[in-house]
Amino acid sequence: MIERGPQALFDSPAVAALRGDLALALRAAAHHGLGEGVCNHFSVALPDRPELFLLNPRGLMWSEVQAGDIVLVDAQGRRLAGRHEIEPTAMFIHAAVHRIAGKACVLHSHMPYATALTLTEDRGLDTTLSQNAMRFHGRVAIDGNYNGLALDASEGKRIAIAMQGADIVFLGNHGVVVCGERIDYAYDDLYYLERACAVQVIAQSTGRALRPVDPALAARVAQEANGERLQSELLFQALRRTLARP
Repeated sequence: MIERGPQALFDSPAVAALRGDLALALRAAAHHGLGEGVCNHFSVALPDRPELFLLNPRGLMWSEVQAGDIVLVDAQGRRLAGRHEIEPTAMFIHAAVHRIAGKACVLHSHMPYATALTLTEDRGLDTTLSQNAMRFHGRVAIDGNYNGLALDASEGKRIAIAMQGADIVFLGNHGVVVCGERIDYAYDDLYYLERACAVQVIAQSTGRALRPVDPALAARVAQEANGERLQSELLFQALRRTLARP
């Protein structure tokens, strides 16, 4: 694979399958209400060429993205294969997280409930509240310093450094970045993160005191939930069946 040119690499069966999975994740996110117009991006690094990654293109709704719409780019933001243009802020965030944080799959979203929590004083999810939230205990970082649109490499670098090894980072006044070693794992986390944020926002809206669990219990639940990822695989398989398009 290393000796192939970009287009041959892009067209190879392994990368074509990866393009299909990335497109499915985008359509699933649209189906679950996690998208925002034609903004935000999902990316995945190539297994044998981590300096290259697949990215959704500029100007397409997530609901319409197919495998053939995905673009291959390098860490400098150059489009190597694919028929669509790319959006600059995607490169500044995703290239840095792939390179500096060493993440294989990077999902950036302004999904509503998670973003709502970035506007609060705490800036993110309380992982000692709901059971869904507990699966993220010890896996979340907060970048509370909003610095405007990510229009240069320094902003992406700052976000990547703020992760400090975490899988998930809440970006103050902005949105979230969810990372994983595989697309199905990362998408499962994205989906359940938004569910956890939703119930926290709803609970807070009652105005009644919240009842978190002991952090040690939250840590145990996180270990149990993340000990095996069969449910993540099954969810993605179900999405493949139910969101299949000709």
